[in-house]
Amino acid sequence: MTSSSDKTAPDRRPAEGADTRSALSGSDGLEPIDAVLDYLAFTGRPQPLSVLLDEAPRRLAACADADVVSLYLLEGDGHELVMRGTSGFPAGAPGRVRLAVGEGITGRAVATQRPIVTARASDHEGFQPSPELPEERYPALAAVPLLGTHGPLGAVVVRRRTDRSFSEAEVCLVAALTAPVATAIRLARMLDELRDDPEGGAVRGTRKVTLPGVPVVRGRALGAVAALRRPSTTPAQQPNEGDERRLETALHTTHRALTDLVERAQRLGLGERADFIHSYLLMVDDQQLRRGTKRSLAKGASLTTALGRVARHATAAAAKRDDEFLMTRARDLEQLCDALLVMASPDPGAAPPSKSIVVADQLSIYDVLVTVQTGPVGFVMTGRAPRTRSRVLLELLGIPAITSVAGALRWTAPGDIALVDADHGLLTINPSRADIAAYRAERRRERVSLRGTAKP
Repeated sequence: MTSSSDKTAPDRRPAEGADTRSALSGSDGLEPIDAVLDYLAFTGRPQPLSVLLDEAPRRLAACADADVVSLYLLEGDGHELVMRGTSGFPAGAPGRVRLAVGEGITGRAVATQRPIVTARASDHEGFQPSPELPEERYPALAAVPLLGTHGPLGAVVVRRRTDRSFSEAEVCLVAALTAPVATAIRLARMLDELRDDPEGGAVRGTRKVTLPGVPVVRGRALGAVAALRRPSTTPAQQPNEGDERRLETALHTTHRALTDLVERAQRLGLGERADFIHSYLLMVDDQQLRRGTKRSLAKGASLTTALGRVARHATAAAAKRDDEFLMTRARDLEQLCDALLVMASPDPGAAPPSKSIVVADQLSIYDVLVTVQTGPVGFVMTGRAPRTRSRVLLELLGIPAITSVAGALRWTAPGDIALVDADHGLLTINPSRADIAAYRAERRRERVSLRGTAKP
């Protein structure tokens, strides 16, 4: 076991008159042995990964007399540690706190496969602060590697509010109690196949697969997988006498929807990140869009053709001037015209089924105006680094969402059942009955809690 070299390094000898039991006193109102037995009984039974990530840290805190316990898992190519579960830290930390193997105290513990203990983490030479965590409140720290049969699987990190360092007996206990967590993770089949062959071909089917991501909007959702859709490329070209009226209705509906998004962005404090929505409002209010479309309609063009001409004219003008800003605006106008077309002439194939888990590379304003009308329950973004716009739109929608889920398109097919766990940043494809039961139980608890807090 490695300890800090500062003056507050833990004394491995028990205090005079103390025995092992006093060093292992529980912090959850349980007798020490009761806390350990409760933890072992919990980790020894099969259960969904989400339940393990929620409950194991809390129960381990009771065993180790810790104020905070965090569970980090080794992911991807085996060089990144991601916090997936915690007790004591903010609920938004799992999935967002990440570090490389060898980075910080936790990363060093995993790299050396030895525990590291310090009475004051900020004084340790390997300390690297995480802006997402209030680490200064919990100075005492012990990082214990989570070992599997072929190397480390991650780490368990325990913390205290005081600089009373964790004793050798306490660290030995935590190290021993990581074994059932490692076994439970292996039984949950967490990432093993992807870590062995991250780029290999996937075989779709009924096998349960869990993929990691980064949470954007917290929450959990269960539904059938669906891909983003766009209007048909070969729509009917015949004009309709009601096209102009339907266009006005679509423009009015779009203006109202964009105005709502702007107001929501202000309430959420998104600031300049959401300024791009104003550009769409300007396009909707632009008389040139109306005049150009109506002029084509008056000449006998269909609404599809008329809107297409407006978008193509903007793209051609931007290309002629070789202006990147105008090119971006032309692409935005094309998405807006697609949305107006679907809103004016509904296309059953232009939106995913209702209550689906939408899987896509990025999100656009078209998806906000059209896709959400079917009531998707969750979003999964596959892009390694989601664009700022996609992230902002997800935050505005407020639907459980995770990003950077590599391999999601490779492992899923439309209609597959999937569980989005945006509390931990995980996508489970073909979840087990236990996973579904745990999700539904959590939803029932949420409904009961909401009824209990509702004003009479």
